[in-house]
Amino acid sequence: MSLVNARELFQKALNGGYAIGAFNVNNMEIIQGIIEGGTEERAPLILQFSSGGRKYARPEYLRHLVDAALETTDLPVVLNLDHGDTYELCKACVDSGFTNVMIDGSKLPLDENIALTKKVAEYAHPRDVLVEAELGRLAGVEDDVSVEEKDAIFTRPDEAERFVTESGCDSLAVAIGTSHGAYKFKGEPKLDFERLEKIQERLPGFPLVLHGASTVLKEFVDACNQYGGAIKGAQGVPEEMISKAAKMNVCKVNIDTDIRLAVTAAIRKVFSENPGEFDPRKYLGPARDAIQGMVRRKIGILGCKGKA
Repeated sequence: MSLVNARELFQKALNGGYAIGAFNVNNMEIIQGIIEGGTEERAPLILQFSSGGRKYARPEYLRHLVDAALETTDLPVVLNLDHGDTYELCKACVDSGFTNVMIDGSKLPLDENIALTKKVAEYAHPRDVLVEAELGRLAGVEDDVSVEEKDAIFTRPDEAERFVTESGCDSLAVAIGTSHGAYKFKGEPKLDFERLEKIQERLPGFPLVLHGASTVLKEFVDACNQYGGAIKGAQGVPEEMISKAAKMNVCKVNIDTDIRLAVTAAIRKVFSENPGEFDPRKYLGPARDAIQGMVRRKIGILGCKGKA
């Protein structure tokens, strides 16, 4: 199966009331776990590399890892750049075969964000590549993205309508209370669904995206702590909130922290129970299996099982 862009996948998700998981990738085992989990559940998949993930895996390796994954499945798979922060980076990813790119101009004033997104879209669209943008600012830390809670800004529905109309983006990441990292809420978890409803009223039938939407699964946090970690007070977005958003106009849900926690929990367990172990296959294999199981669970929450 060759890579696809998300145009048809998003339309089917909108019509069917479900969302597609966008899973961040940093190495071979993560790709394998995602592909194997998605194949078992017959779900469409979005593999995405952040700028940091792209630097880590190196562009020379990246496409070959993805191409190898495509040889093992017949699923529709999107390759997305997550949080591209410059036109030049987005262009490089378009030229190297990405089928979707995200340009993140959320830190810019509205007019500058629109102009930057429009520039990327004008390059990407003739090459059949879709463009995701972001309006509003999520708190938290993820790779090169770091926003203090006091600097977080929720997406304004009126600005969202203008942004999409003028920028030409194909999907929009909105800020409704999610945040990057493992510490998303200090108190009771809450998402602004009223704001989400107003945004989709302004943008009927338009694909929306949730970033910072990992659940921070308790089983992985507990395992990390049980086997020597110190991840205290971690809290993510409850699964029922993700399911509710997926039934609305949210077509893409980003998942990164849950992958990191699954990997770390599995590896810590191996090292704790077998302190003499030094074969990477013996700890990266269980990490891959943990990702596979986590991906299958996420697919169920998002409602995209059997939608490939």
